[in-house]
Amino acid sequence: MALDKQLQYQAILDGLGQGVLIFDSENRLVVDNLAARTILGADLKLIRANGWAAAVTVFNARTNDPDDGVESARRRALESARPVRFHIYRAGEYVPCWAAAVHGDGGDIFTMLTIEIPDWGAMTDILTQFRAEVQNAAESSEGHINLILQSLRQPKPGETIEQLARRISGFVQLIATHMHRVERLMSLLHRLELIRTGKLPEVIRKERRKIVLDEFIEDFIEGLDEVQLLDPETETQDYRLRIKTTVGEGLAVYAAPSQMTIILQDILRNAIMYSMKAAPIIIMAQASPQSQSVQIDVIDEGYGIRAKEFERIFASFQRARQPQILGEFGYGLSLYLCKHEVEAMNGKIWFESEEGVGTTFSLKLPVWRDDTASSSPENT
Repeated sequence: MALDKQLQYQAILDGLGQGVLIFDSENRLVVDNLAARTILGADLKLIRANGWAAAVTVFNARTNDPDDGVESARRRALESARPVRFHIYRAGEYVPCWAAAVHGDGGDIFTMLTIEIPDWGAMTDILTQFRAEVQNAAESSEGHINLILQSLRQPKPGETIEQLARRISGFVQLIATHMHRVERLMSLLHRLELIRTGKLPEVIRKERRKIVLDEFIEDFIEGLDEVQLLDPETETQDYRLRIKTTVGEGLAVYAAPSQMTIILQDILRNAIMYSMKAAPIIIMAQASPQSQSVQIDVIDEGYGIRAKEFERIFASFQRARQPQILGEFGYGLSLYLCKHEVEAMNGKIWFESEEGVGTTFSLKLPVWRDDTASSSPENT
């Protein structure tokens, strides 16, 4: 029996995890599915009765920017023949959506809207982690501050000024460690918020430009002196001496500089933390002409990752369970964020690793061409 006789298209649509609405050329709703009925509830009856005009009213509720509304998304989808991302606000949360033009056999053009069911698990996890981290930092800092005050008010008999200073310095270092971790977690929370609320593509669209890689990598390495890359509890080391770069002249990518900086910092941080102090780290960039992209590799000779741990690497709040890795402080979230941020720049990230040998994290980003900005889907 042919496949089209075995499956009914409505049953297929009802089996999808995304809501689907399809409007004909006369703006009537002609198709919807179970997920759409679940998401929209009573509003779907209004859309069925009044078609596209009702959909605009429902979808644009609490949307202040007309360029982010469903009408704008539909117009851009019809003009570019590409799905266009936008979002709606329902039940107290932003919901990612797509608008696309679908061409029928008779020449009719239909508008298809898909509505994603957001997964807020990672955001819930990080908020739980954030509350615990802040509470721990506040309680510990208060305790250390009280010890400092007590040390100043009642010095130990015979204790010299130098000894007192060292003891107080230890308390101050503990407070600084807690504050650093809260600050880092706040940064991770902000990045996750951009992803989960659908704002990341717009942030990247506004910042994206030509990046000449040899200049960018040179500035990136020099800028490491101004960044506390490692957790304060990590043993002090001059890791810049370990970093070697091999970047071809004239290589340029089309990307967002701040996102690239954050991504490379996260990958480099892992390379430093999970390898011996003297082990070299190489940052290499080379053209990939066949895919019109540039590949950037961060290569270390560290502990490596066990094959059975591979699936955990890009998962949220997951860390490889090797003793050397668990011995270093981390949240298990940065590579999850990196993956979303690289993909939002139309790139790809992956890794190769062998336990006891080392790990290479690679990312491909679109190569810059003189017509890149004008031909980018975000600008059509």
